Amino acid sequence: MCISMRLIFLLLHHFMSQTLIIIPTYNEIYNISPLLKEIFSVLPDVHILFVDDSSPDGTADIIATFQVTYPKQIFLEVRQEKDGLGKAYIHGFQWALARDYENIFEMDADLSHPATALPQMIAALEKGIDVIVGSRYLSGVNVVNWPIMRILLSIGASIYVRLITGLPIKDATAGFVGYKATALSKLDLSDLSFVGYAFQIEMKFKLWKKACTLKEIPIVFVNRQKGVSKMNSSIIWEAIYGVIYLKFESIYKRK
Repeated sequence: MCISMRLIFLLLHHFMSQTLIIIPTYNEIYNISPLLKEIFSVLPDVHILFVDDSSPDGTADIIATFQVTYPKQIFLEVRQEKDGLGKAYIHGFQWALARDYENIFEMDADLSHPATALPQMIAALEKGIDVIVGSRYLSGVNVVNWPIMRILLSIGASIYVRLITGLPIKDATAGFVGYKATALSKLDLSDLSFVGYAFQIEMKFKLWKKACTLKEIPIVFVNRQKGVSKMNSSIIWEAIYGVIYLKFESIYKRK
């Protein structure tokens, strides 16, 4: 192997070993195997943390079997109660920061987020971006197999967020996001308020207010084929009121 190729290999290995993908799970037993296959096909050395909310379908048991094959790359934290996506991610962020990961990602377990976008997203973080967002709406509407009302709700939510907060992101509720650890360290994770759509908005908004650089790249989002969506009306209402709360909170703190 020539020196330049060896250097590239060593750099890629370093970036992957310093990158953690956090994947919350609840009843995702049928998606774990294809998800890991997809991720490792593009990032063979990356580290993955599953945060499972005591799934009754045996999701954690399936993850544990993969840990035997990938003991230094796959990690599992099992929480005793299901208290929201936001809490699961906060748990994962704290775990990652305590272990000095440099790049920390959010990713869904349902195969809706394309693993093929991860190298480009990691490259953006390595070039100095603080927050990289896999965006469904940066270049049109790139959503596959969603009901039209779900699409309109999601697009409307992002427009609503921009109007109220000024956040310069077209997909404010996106859940496929990468962060530099230095950016996450600027937040008081224990002070985050929300658990669903509003959690994703809150993260982006508060980091933007901390003068972090945010960038979007286009992805194609594919609706889950197996398992059941966790979306419900309480998550939607949380987002509606949460955006107003975030805006007024930022004004109050500035004063």
